[in-house]
Amino acid sequence: MKLLRTIRLDASDGFVYDRAAAPGEWAVPGAFEFLDGDAGSLAGRSRQAFRAGFLGLGSFGWSTLVIAVEAQPEERAAAIESLARYLLSEHGAPDADAARAAATEEIAYAESLAQHPPDTLIAMHRTIDAEGVIREQFRTLHRADAAAGQMPCSAGAFAIVEDDERQALQPGEEIDLAALAQAKGAKP
Repeated sequence: MKLLRTIRLDASDGFVYDRAAAPGEWAVPGAFEFLDGDAGSLAGRSRQAFRAGFLGLGSFGWSTLVIAVEAQPEERAAAIESLARYLLSEHGAPDADAARAAATEEIAYAESLAQHPPDTLIAMHRTIDAEGVIREQFRTLHRADAAAGQMPCSAGAFAIVEDDERQALQPGEEIDLAALAQAKGAKP
């Protein structure tokens, strides 16, 4: 079976969320966090959590990215129990059985999202429509895509712009970014 784990490619989660999830936590989409309030009126870091956050099940903080990984049955069971305790203590679940049932459903949803090759990165964009229904869209980046230079932060994101008015550079001051990118196997 596969589940979602939080992952950080940089430190940005620590800046954009009130509480960032630690890397390596089991995760769920966590839209239930926004059901009790007016998601349309969220601002700042709360709005960012609504728009792009996965809920980590250790810290109950947010992560922009998750990764699909293999999980053992006991890890799935522990994730369900952690989420059930949280739903009982923080979301007013009527009893432990109801909390466990809701947690099991949320983990099953996360499992369905993790049905990709191992190490697939997953990002989310969450919106609220005119009727107040929360909608989620997911994007994936597979290992093969990353190897082919499809990473959004790859050298392909840069373009070389000619500047006719630039000052003459001394020999050895000029850097050929296209050649550097080709040497590393990226497309210029």
